[in-house]
Amino acid sequence: MLNWEHVFTISMILFAVIDILGSVPIIVDLRSKVGHIQSEKATIVAAVIMIAFLFVGEEILKLIGIDANSFAVAGAFVLFFLALEMILGIRLYKEDNPTTASIVPIAFPLIAGAGTMTTLLSLRSEYDTLNIIIAILINIILVYGVLKSSGKIEKLLGANGLGIIRKIFGVILLAIAVKLFTANVQGLLN
Repeated sequence: MLNWEHVFTISMILFAVIDILGSVPIIVDLRSKVGHIQSEKATIVAAVIMIAFLFVGEEILKLIGIDANSFAVAGAFVLFFLALEMILGIRLYKEDNPTTASIVPIAFPLIAGAGTMTTLLSLRSEYDTLNIIIAILINIILVYGVLKSSGKIEKLLGANGLGIIRKIFGVILLAIAVKLFTANVQGLLN
């Protein structure tokens, strides 16, 4: 049943987890490396991944013998290494001759990453599926807007501004990775 209060709450939770504004430095950096980001393709693929995972995520994880805690810990490692790249200015993620960035690493794991996936699984136990789908679509529209305007955001902030934001959000991303790890590693040990 449609409940706009729930849609708003879920949208805010997903907005915080996806953290597309915090990803602007990564997006700008990717655009400088590959020259072009396919915003439409990235947002559509991310939406499909999130909606599909909402319905079959837990079953897929069970089928391959992975529990949600393991998935979240793996996601924490990915976020940890992305954060290190941002903070230290090093490049760990390397792709052979990339010509565009859309599905990897933008749609997955940047937008529809392990944090988003585990959040969707926990939201599904609390809220109606229709409300979650509407919240996903609201966030996808915001993501698309940020991806499309990343060049303007880069010009507005300049190289120094982006560098500072990149370091700040790198520390925040590192904290999110540590929180995701500590919240789920206990479940693995039990």
